[in-house]
Amino acid sequence: MLMNNNDILSRLRYALDIKDKEMVEIFELGGIETTTAEVREMLAKKNAGEETEEQGHDYGRDIDNRTLESFLNGYVTLKRGAQEDKQGNGQNQFLMSSNNRNVNNILLKKLKIALSLTSEDMVDILNEVGVDLSKSELSAVLRKEGHRNYKECGDRYARNFLKGLALRYRD
Repeated sequence: MLMNNNDILSRLRYALDIKDKEMVEIFELGGIETTTAEVREMLAKKNAGEETEEQGHDYGRDIDNRTLESFLNGYVTLKRGAQEDKQGNGQNQFLMSSNNRNVNNILLKKLKIALSLTSEDMVDILNEVGVDLSKSELSAVLRKEGHRNYKECGDRYARNFLKGLALRYRD
């Protein structure tokens, strides 16, 4: 089953045990004003009891790449502090997403930064859920899009990485 941005946000919220109020704060740190009710809409599936394959991604409010990446930027700011430019002014992180394809790559990069993970940590997290990924394969996923060794991160790796985070951070 393919993951959309709502699925990613929902799984991330669960994995890191983020409360609604914190979600609003993180969105604000990422430059998006929202309310607790809007966050709940983003996370709540319509027709939750009768999910079919077509309805699997039917949320109350769809999240685009800009919104998801802004949330991830806000999470980095929450965990690591605001990034300062050369003049010493607080600066918003730039958005990396230019299309729908690379959102999983951005997810892994931003979580690596926010949680101060090493490549070994990330490989260990994936190994804990039964996914074998070498450091060189991970390096290709973490590279900038357009680099000759860049590799697109599939939903399988992103989904299992979030599952591994849940095991590590919720236990």
